[in-house]
Amino acid sequence: MKLLSVLTQYGTRSLDRAFSYTYSGNKRVEERFRVLIDFNGKNIVGFVMKVSDTNSSIEELEEINGYKIKEIVDVIDVEPLLNDSLMELATEVSSYYMAPLISVLQAMLPKTLSPKLSSLKGPKIAYEKWVELLRNDETDLTPKQIEMLRLIASSGPVLKKDLGSPTVLNKLIERNLVRLVSKERRRFQIPEEEIEKGHEMTVEQRNAYDYILSTDKKVILLQGVTGSGKTEVYLRLSEKILNNGKTVLMLVPEINLTPAMVEYFIRRFGPKVAVIHSELSPGEKYDEYRRIAKGEAKIVVGARSAVFAPLSNIGLIILDEEHVESYKQENSPYYHARNVAIMRGEKEGCKVILGSATPSLETKARANKGIYGFASLPHRVNEKALPNTSIIDLRDRKNYTKKSEKLSRQLLEAIKNNLDNGEQTLLLINRRGYWTTIICPQCGHIFKCPCCGGSLTYHKEDQMLKCHHCGFVDHYPHECPECHSKNLSRTGYGTERIEKELNDIFPGIRVARLDSDVTKVSTKMDKVLKEFHDGKYDVLVGTEMIAKGHDFPNVTLACVVLADIGLNMPTFRASERTFQLIAQTVGRSGRSHKTGVAMIQTYNPDHYSIALGAKQDYEQFYLREMQQRRAAQYPPYVYMFVLEFSCSNEERLVKVAYEFKDLIKTENFENVSIVGPIIPFYSLINGKYKRVLLIKYKKREGLDLFVKNLVERYNGKSGIEISLDVDPMDY
Repeated sequence: MKLLSVLTQYGTRSLDRAFSYTYSGNKRVEERFRVLIDFNGKNIVGFVMKVSDTNSSIEELEEINGYKIKEIVDVIDVEPLLNDSLMELATEVSSYYMAPLISVLQAMLPKTLSPKLSSLKGPKIAYEKWVELLRNDETDLTPKQIEMLRLIASSGPVLKKDLGSPTVLNKLIERNLVRLVSKERRRFQIPEEEIEKGHEMTVEQRNAYDYILSTDKKVILLQGVTGSGKTEVYLRLSEKILNNGKTVLMLVPEINLTPAMVEYFIRRFGPKVAVIHSELSPGEKYDEYRRIAKGEAKIVVGARSAVFAPLSNIGLIILDEEHVESYKQENSPYYHARNVAIMRGEKEGCKVILGSATPSLETKARANKGIYGFASLPHRVNEKALPNTSIIDLRDRKNYTKKSEKLSRQLLEAIKNNLDNGEQTLLLINRRGYWTTIICPQCGHIFKCPCCGGSLTYHKEDQMLKCHHCGFVDHYPHECPECHSKNLSRTGYGTERIEKELNDIFPGIRVARLDSDVTKVSTKMDKVLKEFHDGKYDVLVGTEMIAKGHDFPNVTLACVVLADIGLNMPTFRASERTFQLIAQTVGRSGRSHKTGVAMIQTYNPDHYSIALGAKQDYEQFYLREMQQRRAAQYPPYVYMFVLEFSCSNEERLVKVAYEFKDLIKTENFENVSIVGPIIPFYSLINGKYKRVLLIKYKKREGLDLFVKNLVERYNGKSGIEISLDVDPMDY
């Protein structure tokens, strides 16, 4: 009989420990197998952490341990799900982010292999029936049988479904002339591209390439202005690593925002590339995961979760656009792919490249201190200057015409000029919808989300009110629910409104819109991007997704329609995000042989993030923003935990949050400060009130264990739920 230590599928902190089970069956069972277990009277999936042989009976084990021990229901797997390296990584991620280990394992594995009950209904290996030749003997065959036999003989194995008549085929099988074989069918096919050779590197690219290969630094920041050719450096380094017999892990923030990166790697390396991202179906993900695990792929290109890909013998890990927030998971285990990539690089003994035109302050600070290596690409590949950028003050009425209150006179003239010249325009407004605020001027009632208290935005396309935070949807109101006035005021604007204004001002203009409403249909983003790239649209209007990683050679005008939106967000990263968005948008213009123009419309023309973003002056922005961070004690000068408390009883919630704070303070941890409890921006979600404690620290030794134990002690008691986010992106 075997004694098993098993994690349950439940990611709650109170169950973040292994439970004892026995197994006396004949199936093979080892560490990192999934098993079906009876837990609290319900069959669920468990993950085996330890297996040991025992000569004791269940009764003896129960007497020794002092609790009842059950036998597992069944063994699910026939081989371990993770190798030693990935299991060590899972344990380190769990420890650093103070998250239940099972939640990390569930984030690492595709649906079919995940340690949860729903995985048992996930897709399995797909097979196809093929027909193989055994003997080429046409004796006593009918003409139809001979025809089929000759086809199989000349074409090698043939798909059964391509052969036609089952009756004819069965006769050939009966005569032992051919046989049926099952072969695994891949549900995701890498598109075939003509393999191309590397481009000649510029002096700057060659210097960066040589430095990365020669430096003893394991983490290197590759900072290059938009259009400087960071991708070619990635490709050349990958080629070198592959020639050395190792593999490459290439991470991008979101595959559907950077389709060109996948295309570049496929063009250069063809079938050696595997792709992992959220747009793949569960079956496609499963197939790609297995292909990587079997060693059939040498390069993995993927979004955040691809950092856990079962790639062996890794020689290089690359994060493109390392500053982008989507590398951070928004729910447990709240990991950041950049940190996990660095952890994995240490385990694999390989270098990690962090690439960006506008690096996060944390990464830049470590590069400046010499903790990370640093390589720079300060100029565009084609030696074109950055776009001529102007800031348009929306407070000045002289900058408007009667045609629009949203698009300035200068911008309208520039769009008209582009239309006349057959050139394209990119307009970014980081807000979707048509009207962003609906208010009753008679009684002052503001239409807010009943679930989270966020603003409701009107979407003209389907005539609905929508909450962009929690997803609540309602019909557009025809009267005020408080005073029943039908005279409602509608203010603000987003992508839909800009699209309509362009069509009204420029009859016949071809406008495409790209935001998360459009991309709900997964195929639509690729379609819009391709058609815009091919010149089927004059203007592309969109949210931040149009500013990242795209290369449109005919775009000579890029404009941030309202640069102030991000500055109003309640987060210490507001200025950084505003700068990054402006710099990335400006960088979309004039990337080919044509000179580019960029415009920034704003009510805050003197704000340093806007003024320096327009100039793409990252170094000055970095110095200015670091002063602000130091004064307010925010990262990278401190580290942070965020504890979010939620409860349906607000009074009890506030009481527990203060208790929690007082308990931490009594420990007198050095260089630890606690902000709060504060009321977050979204303070009521689905009937539960929220409060937040922000813990700032410089050394986590002792503090992390104390906080973790406190969370485990309070979580779930008296209706209180506590989430713990290490290195949060906001607050």
